[in-house]
Amino acid sequence: MKQLVLLLALLTGALSLRATPLTFRVDMRQQTVPATGVHVAGTFQRAAGFPTDWDPATTALTDPDGDKVYELTVNIPSGTYRYKFINGNAWGGAEPVPATCGQDDGGGNYNRMVTVGSAALRLPAIAFNGCATRLRFVVNMQGQTVSAAGIHVAGNFQALAGYATDWDPAATKLTDDNADGVYEAEVQLPAPGRFQYKFINGDTWAGAEIVPAACGQDDGSGNRNRTVDALQDANVVGPVCFSSCASCGASPTNYATHWWNDAVFYEVFVRSFYDSNGDGKGDFKGLMQKLDYLNDGDPATTTDLGVTALWLMPMMESPSYHGYDVTNYQATEPDYGTMAEFEAFMAAAHARGIKVIIDLVLNHSSEQHPWFTQAASSATSPYRDWYRWSATNPGYSGPWGQPTVWHPRNGSYYYGVFWSGMPDLNWNNPDLKKTMWDATRFWLNKGVDGYRLDAVKYLDENGPTLEDTPATLDLLHEFNGVVKQANANAFTVGEAWSKTPAVLPYVTNDRLDVCFEFDLAEAIVNGVSSGSAAGLRSQLQLVDATYPKLQYATFLTNHDQNRVLGQLGGNLARMKQAAALYLSMPGVPFLYYGEEVGLLGSGTDEEKRKPMQWTAGTNAGFSTGTPWRGLNSNYAQFNVATQAADPASLLNHYKKLIALRTTHETLRKGYLLPVTTTGTSLLSYTRVYGTEAVVVAANLGGSAISQPTLSLPLSSLPAGSYLVTELYSGQTAGTLTLDAQGGFSNWQPTTLRALSANATWLLRLTPQTVTSTQTARQLSAQLYPNPARQQAQVVVADPAGRTAVTVFDLRGQLRQQATFSGSRYQLDTSSWPAGTYLVRVQSGKRTTVQRLVVVP
Repeated sequence: MKQLVLLLALLTGALSLRATPLTFRVDMRQQTVPATGVHVAGTFQRAAGFPTDWDPATTALTDPDGDKVYELTVNIPSGTYRYKFINGNAWGGAEPVPATCGQDDGGGNYNRMVTVGSAALRLPAIAFNGCATRLRFVVNMQGQTVSAAGIHVAGNFQALAGYATDWDPAATKLTDDNADGVYEAEVQLPAPGRFQYKFINGDTWAGAEIVPAACGQDDGSGNRNRTVDALQDANVVGPVCFSSCASCGASPTNYATHWWNDAVFYEVFVRSFYDSNGDGKGDFKGLMQKLDYLNDGDPATTTDLGVTALWLMPMMESPSYHGYDVTNYQATEPDYGTMAEFEAFMAAAHARGIKVIIDLVLNHSSEQHPWFTQAASSATSPYRDWYRWSATNPGYSGPWGQPTVWHPRNGSYYYGVFWSGMPDLNWNNPDLKKTMWDATRFWLNKGVDGYRLDAVKYLDENGPTLEDTPATLDLLHEFNGVVKQANANAFTVGEAWSKTPAVLPYVTNDRLDVCFEFDLAEAIVNGVSSGSAAGLRSQLQLVDATYPKLQYATFLTNHDQNRVLGQLGGNLARMKQAAALYLSMPGVPFLYYGEEVGLLGSGTDEEKRKPMQWTAGTNAGFSTGTPWRGLNSNYAQFNVATQAADPASLLNHYKKLIALRTTHETLRKGYLLPVTTTGTSLLSYTRVYGTEAVVVAANLGGSAISQPTLSLPLSSLPAGSYLVTELYSGQTAGTLTLDAQGGFSNWQPTTLRALSANATWLLRLTPQTVTSTQTARQLSAQLYPNPARQQAQVVVADPAGRTAVTVFDLRGQLRQQATFSGSRYQLDTSSWPAGTYLVRVQSGKRTTVQRLVVVP
């Protein structure tokens, strides 16, 4: 028992080191407080040490000075939390939070929200069921080099907003949730007022903006600050450009892209790729020998697959075939080769222009790792706290129903969410964290271009809450800082195997660059299998509206799933169509090794990770020895050599699709617009980038469509005549005229033959004659906030008389139309369904079309 008390004390101490004080305050002067007192409930409770979230009876506020302002201070990790006050200790006394200052949980119930950073926060005393004055700051940092410390705002509002002092450059941080270069933060104030402020690039005064005299107020010492009158319930300042008076929000068509948006990734299980020494196991030398198959570095050749980046499944020292139980985070797996051989492979890949990311297993180690063997041998071992221990079995089950996640060892129990051979690491231990960050830097210093993170949902538990904790998100934010400091261009992709909306927190607020989009992968396979486009169309629109533009990873299946060709019943036409879909969609595409030649595998994990099929010869050309795992029975026909000689093969289909994506920037960077079609089996969407577009039309059905009809109500393309080319076949498909809204109606590409069953057109539109003048496209108008929840402002920099604003949904239906005078107009989006809308703003002869995302 003493050991358990000591362990709990150590854990509590470790948690307190990374926790931030948050003080809740509520004004109850207009309420009759019952004997049961005043409480607050929300998503912060477990993080603060209470048994469960949303318990109306455990978290009591007190009023020691009798002024009927009740308070409570808790220590919680940084993050965003929802809460509401309760007059009493049961839900019957919960305040009905007004919609004007609450967030809808999806069921019509509104909760308050608070974002906690690293600085202590004391909230203003808000009236029970009342709203504070909200002040939102918005600054555009496009064109600036943003400090690793982030963007902050400081001013004489901070003490009123609950921070320790005014003019603190490190306390009030802004975030860029949708990666558009526009940073935002909201504070709550107890009363309206006029305030001064300025933005800071970083968290010290050295990064403070120089406010121009035209929009600054001199404080008497020659220093100028911005001013704002916060007189309404909700007030927005900006968007402004940093160190400028200009009003400049972000255009939704001007989103950030990175090197990974230009890449096509290839997932490699080294053990199964190619054996260079005849021991039956793939290795680094074998992988290096096959680099010319993946990409020979010569863009003029067509014999290679054309992928431009590799993801290596675990390649660190491990006792298991799969490598996810690591025994040394700074050593290579001996079965694969030495560190020198890994470095030689890296150099050869980089020489061909191939990026390389590797699996980094942060959630757990091997039970054979020296850390764990020492931790298990003695309760006083310095490594004991690097894992989670309990004197008794806590007894709760795992997140996907496994009967226990606590395993016995030497009279105690340790936590391992996946199995007993992989004990979870305790990220609350500072020595463990330092060691893992050292390992993270180690491989980046070796030259790897980034990491794939396994099981990111489970990194940092909070008692029986085993996934998606605020502490996990906080840890990933810290991980991002470690990675980007070591290599600012490094790429991180996470496995957060959840429904799409639940993945979003992992790719916002400087955590991971992207996560795999599992729901979209399932929708592609299901849509192609069923012949129905409805589910895939819906999921594609949800993905587009959810993530920062293009920042998610697309794929069909991976090493944990049954191989995709098997899921499609061996139907090669459907397989080719699935490939055409995800390689023409937005996002960062990943293909699983052997997918391109039709590898099969289902059931146990080993069956999904069988050796690569290179030839029709002995052992499929994988090894001169006995392969570590038996080969697929189809290797005589489904192998690289056989398919390379067949122009109509699956392999050559993949080569052509990858080459098209690499050649055409629109397929890599273009934003998404759905195209209206007729028939349940026809899926169509448009990728738009600059003045070009690619219209994708896919017949998911089992019979040909003689004359598909396509309509696009609105786009950012200029009106005019466009040459149409079907990219896959190279066939010229006539011309298409876009109207003044950049759209077309009831277009039938009659110059093409019927769209065959499971066939896909890639119709490139390139301008021939643009009828809209250049000046008609220079209107400077912005939308903010974007994404929007309740409302969005349309801001026109230089209006010419009255301005017209027209809003369409992506089905082409008119949502709103209005004219206004002046430079601002407020769109009420509170009743709009979540999704993406196109907003056309016209002032005089100038016009612009922009995309507005509305979120719940």
